[in-house]
Amino acid sequence: MGVLACGVLLLALICHSHSYSLRDPLSRFKRYQEAPWSDPNDCSRIRQPVIQSNPHNLTLDIRMPGVIPSASDTYLCMAVPVPTQRDAYIVDFVPHATMDTAHHMLLYGCRTPASTKGYWDCGTEQGTCRDAAKIMYAWARNAPPTKLPRDVGFKVGGDTRITHFVLQIHYGDVSAFRDHHRDCSGLTLTMTSKPQPFIAGIYLMMSMDTVIPPGKRVTNADIACLYDSFPMHPFAFRTHTHRLGQVVSGYRVRDGKWTLIGRQSPQLPQAFYPVSNSIAVEYGDTLAARCVFTGEGKTTKTIIGGTSEDEMCNFYMMYYMESKHAVPYMDCMDHGPSSLFKNIPPEASVPIPVPAGHMMMGMMHGGGHGTDVQDDSALLEPKRAEEDVLGQGAHLEEAADWPEAPLQLGQVSGLALDSDGNLVIFHRGDHRWGMNSFDNQGRYLQRSLGPIRQPTILVVDPAKGKVLQASGKNMFYMPHGITTDKDNNYWVTDVALHQVMKLSGDGQDKPLVVLGEAFVPGSDEYHFCKPTDVAVDPESGNIYVSDGYCNQRILKFSPDGKYLKQWGAGYTDRRKRLPFQIPHSLVFLPDRREVCVADRENGRIQCFQAESGESVKEIKKDEFGGEVFAVSYSPEQGGLIYAVNGESPTGVSAPLKGFVVNYSTKEILDTFSPDSQKFKMPHDIVVSKDGSVFVADADTNSVIKFVPGGKADHRSVKKGGIEVQEIEETETIVQAHLKPLHKLPRQHAIVVAAVQNQQQQQQALLLQQQQALKQQQQQQQQQKPHLEQQHQQQQHQSAVAPEPQKQQQQDHEKEKEKEKEKSAVHQAAQGVSPAVVTTLLLIPLVVVLAVGVFIRWKKSRMYGDDYEVKLEPNSSGGILGKLRGKAAGTLNLGNFFATHKGYTRQGFDRLSTEGSDQEKDDEDATDSENEEYAAPPLPPISSS
Repeated sequence: MGVLACGVLLLALICHSHSYSLRDPLSRFKRYQEAPWSDPNDCSRIRQPVIQSNPHNLTLDIRMPGVIPSASDTYLCMAVPVPTQRDAYIVDFVPHATMDTAHHMLLYGCRTPASTKGYWDCGTEQGTCRDAAKIMYAWARNAPPTKLPRDVGFKVGGDTRITHFVLQIHYGDVSAFRDHHRDCSGLTLTMTSKPQPFIAGIYLMMSMDTVIPPGKRVTNADIACLYDSFPMHPFAFRTHTHRLGQVVSGYRVRDGKWTLIGRQSPQLPQAFYPVSNSIAVEYGDTLAARCVFTGEGKTTKTIIGGTSEDEMCNFYMMYYMESKHAVPYMDCMDHGPSSLFKNIPPEASVPIPVPAGHMMMGMMHGGGHGTDVQDDSALLEPKRAEEDVLGQGAHLEEAADWPEAPLQLGQVSGLALDSDGNLVIFHRGDHRWGMNSFDNQGRYLQRSLGPIRQPTILVVDPAKGKVLQASGKNMFYMPHGITTDKDNNYWVTDVALHQVMKLSGDGQDKPLVVLGEAFVPGSDEYHFCKPTDVAVDPESGNIYVSDGYCNQRILKFSPDGKYLKQWGAGYTDRRKRLPFQIPHSLVFLPDRREVCVADRENGRIQCFQAESGESVKEIKKDEFGGEVFAVSYSPEQGGLIYAVNGESPTGVSAPLKGFVVNYSTKEILDTFSPDSQKFKMPHDIVVSKDGSVFVADADTNSVIKFVPGGKADHRSVKKGGIEVQEIEETETIVQAHLKPLHKLPRQHAIVVAAVQNQQQQQQALLLQQQQALKQQQQQQQQQKPHLEQQHQQQQHQSAVAPEPQKQQQQDHEKEKEKEKEKSAVHQAAQGVSPAVVTTLLLIPLVVVLAVGVFIRWKKSRMYGDDYEVKLEPNSSGGILGKLRGKAAGTLNLGNFFATHKGYTRQGFDRLSTEGSDQEKDDEDATDSENEEYAAPPLPPISSS
């Protein structure tokens, strides 16, 4: 009887522990922390899953627990409980992954994940969640991360039915795991318990019954719904089709006026991109979308469905609403009246050209590759001229007749555009930066010359080059950078004065704000050392200063000049830390809320979040030749970076050119240089709204204008030839059992080879013409002395602070394998085994009762206290929830197609965000995303 009493007591303790855990809001998360599968295994850094900075805020680190995917195109998932049962709000997502490892990463929210133990293969029918999975975040190779606006959050916990997060990572190419290292990719969520004024949600527009006839060149799928809810504000969009989709566009229609929300080729990375226009959608507006398909090359009709041989037409909007009226998920699946789409903007019917090498490489999902794959090669034909979007893919050419009359300029150091589109030129008049301009401490040595007597700031007509206004007399000694704010004030830097000034744009030669002490270099909050450039946030008015030739930092000030913060360079590899080496040029990206800097001597462009200074992107190309002098930006075509390179002090450099770079993919879309002269020292660059580009050359005292001309040759700058990528499929939906791709049919290979051969011949002819033109220019061009190169060498040796020694980090890879984790059932059983064994020997009836209670306790622990409750048909769901009404319903694509036309639901929990990692070239090896790093403060520079 004593043994029986012990057994009963033990069972009572177990039940008491279980009941206590249900009362503790963090108990589920504590179990996650203590579970053996949460250990990052052989990953080099042990991280705390949750950090609570104060009673209201916490960060949740969700990482793969040291996995080694064994096959390409593997989908792995893991579930993490929401660390509170009360209302919480996700206000930021920070991804921790590189394209060399993870193809794409998705975060879902749901009540019942497919598993709560360790990680699992979610590429099979097991999927991500047992109930409706709500997509909250998407990250993909070369796609910009989604940032939530201020005061906006995704609501979880509480009454949202989101009790778990499910992280899904697609490992596209596992060649990176040949060394058997373990992966801990994932993301960090910033959460708060403070109610947010606005709640984020997703609106899905989807065509359900479009039929694409075989051979038909254009088929449109139109969707439109009357909006009948409270105002919402879209801030990001995502497009999705399979391989026949050409372009997807979404609009708000109000009083007959169509306003673009987002437009993108679904063959480009399928992530969430910033909306084209900041608008509100209100009651009575119409939301409309169009997907453009082609049936060329097909022999059978194509319908909307859930297999790779079918098509899809989806336009997602990520939006926010006032919290008191928030509806987290909405959808629209109506055709809309045909009369409405008679007025749709022409751009919605024009395919977007996709550069070779950046088409989506999908995966075949069962079914043969035979005839359809061969026929789809027709989609690889170059776009017809009438299909090209105006201005997209245009090559920049020098405007030979600009300016109409010569401009009287000194060394041109800076360029800007005012709100009227006029060009603002900042030059040095009769002063020149030479070898004797500064000492080794950065102090200016030619103060006796006095300030520049000529006007240093010229406002010029961008069309004809006529001077409209001149100012800046007797104010500056060595001008460098200039920008304008929304009120047309000038913000300038002077490297001799070590100052940043704000001047009125009305031509008055009197500073409104002065930062720094004249002629006194320093490295604290109140001094600069040869500051190079300024960027201004048009929304907040905050000022960003690159400082500069001595200091290696970016400083942030309020509009009235109050110091806010500073940061150093970002790093792609913390074992090889490279601080800034002359942060030379700045540009503010208003649509992305980022600041990008031309890190001159490191030959790279780095971008940072304007609010926090967190590093988000690095662009470094061999074609830059180790020097990037200046950077500018245009929000067109999803974001374009314009840059110019320069000659390296070491003598090792690439040809001097201008570059047009796709912000998202980091691909060089175009290069340009003048025909009338050679670049000597392209020092600054600015791009206008009409696509014209102006480059300041400090060595030739000139400004050169470039305008869009012939069609740019989109090619791989690494390989130098035009690449043709085959389109296998654009949606990563695979069979339950992953299979290798079949070999291409011989006929398909012949077609692709023919296209490659024709394009190579055209490229060879173009190169011959370029070489002939270059020889002619060389015969006409007179040799000029390279004085600027000499003083640049001296400047590099004397003024630039020496690069600190590279910090060594020792990464000792642990290769021993851990024993397979034992199940929670086995662990619990070990704890009660003595009592159970004893009870079995004495009283079998008590054993049966104990086992029954134990099994029920275990199920409750795994699935929560409500694991037996079935979901009501009208329960709230997410984008992948059950099919309901158009205004507040939800949609589960897997369940929908599983009940229609015999389709299976496998794979529908995996939303593709872009093509296979097998597309990437070796040139992308240095283009991974960066982590934030704040450079340590430098000691003050002594001054006289």
